[in-house]
Amino acid sequence: MRIAGCSVFILMTVSILAIFSGHDFQRFSQVIIILLAWLFYSLFFIFQLPKVFGGDVQLRVLFFLFLFLLLGFWSSLCSHQVVWSFVEFSLLVALCVVACFFCMVRKIEGKYADKWLCLFVVLLCGLKILQFSVLVGSAIIIDATVLNTDQFISGFSNKRFYGQFQTFTLPLLALPLLFSNTNRPTAVCVFSLLSFWWLIAVTGGTRGTWLGMSVAACVLFICGHSGRRWISWQLSAVVVGVTLYWLLFSVLTGYLGIEVSNFASDRLTTSLSGRGPIWQQAWDMIRERPWLGFGPMHFADIHNPIAAHPHQAILQWASEWGIPSTLLVMWLVGRGLWATFRLIRERSTSDDPTDLLRLCLFASLIGALTQSMVDGVIVMPYSQLWLSLVVGWLMALHVWKGEPAKPNAFIHWSWMGISTASVLFLVYVVIRDVPHLDERNKLYQQQYGGHFQPRFWVQGVIAIKPE
Repeated sequence: MRIAGCSVFILMTVSILAIFSGHDFQRFSQVIIILLAWLFYSLFFIFQLPKVFGGDVQLRVLFFLFLFLLLGFWSSLCSHQVVWSFVEFSLLVALCVVACFFCMVRKIEGKYADKWLCLFVVLLCGLKILQFSVLVGSAIIIDATVLNTDQFISGFSNKRFYGQFQTFTLPLLALPLLFSNTNRPTAVCVFSLLSFWWLIAVTGGTRGTWLGMSVAACVLFICGHSGRRWISWQLSAVVVGVTLYWLLFSVLTGYLGIEVSNFASDRLTTSLSGRGPIWQQAWDMIRERPWLGFGPMHFADIHNPIAAHPHQAILQWASEWGIPSTLLVMWLVGRGLWATFRLIRERSTSDDPTDLLRLCLFASLIGALTQSMVDGVIVMPYSQLWLSLVVGWLMALHVWKGEPAKPNAFIHWSWMGISTASVLFLVYVVIRDVPHLDERNKLYQQQYGGHFQPRFWVQGVIAIKPE
């Protein structure tokens, strides 16, 4: 097995373990993955510089990326709790390293890496489906009088985090169904997995997942023929998933005389679920400090009884990093999305596996970015990793049309210096905090009471209660 494939295998093994644990373990696993990705990335950087780092990015984009880092560094220096600001800043840089790592692996391994990704998604979703089936079957067999559907959405600290994970993977799980050479037994197996994955999405009832997938479907509809094929498979799987949910939690439970709590239809509301006050807090922070914000992670420095982040990506970024940084990020994201959209439109009739993978990755990114408007996609550790993977893979698959920047040793080595410092700082923070997490959680309960509010750790509030 080649070293790039081996490195991906190691990282994916760690990520599989992370889906069966809570927020803190997922953060710990995330830092391990970041450290491994940085090590592999550094090795390839040193020994395969001409082959991998050919300078795809335009100079103008490089300039804006440098400006973005400068604004973030400045905002961190001016914040109330500088160390926590640099934790968030370092995490962002480290996630960029992970994206670069996956981009590099795809460039080296080519379509071989695409097969790894496809198998990984199928394996990951298959394991969670098996876990769900065992939990449901066990609850029914023991002759329970009441079934709480929330108990079947396990492996994450909150079922909304599970929903974020599904938003990333639902579009990708349909990929084998788009291949023209997929045989019938394989197609049946994959469609069954996709349908069961939708069954779990219905059971979880995360409205952000439905919103994200709906917007992704609308965008792919105007992408052309391949996008509409993707929609047809997803709609078919949705119908089967909803039917399975009805048969399982309505017909079967009714026949057995079992009551079901947290039924899916109970969550079909248009309420903000407490987001109004935290959105207002973010807006007040923006008005008070519009240029540099309060500093990365500093929404969590102003305690409120609801959450340590505003559940809205733009408000979070503007309140913590400032309006200029937010506009810069929106420009970079919009530029990348528009370039990918145009490429997909141009190749809408292509049956090439690379073009179809690009389509599914684009749908995954659109869905996740949409969900980030109402949920903490850019905050949760496992969602952050998936965001890095999707962006990195899309970068590797992109066909660059503009004039690329010439390879520049100073830029590359500067980036390696910044990324190395960021990764090592994150490792230090984990070593510092992990032995004392229980003590930190108990102190928070004594000072504030109430439920934990995830941010970097599951108890993510960094505000210090005045004496």
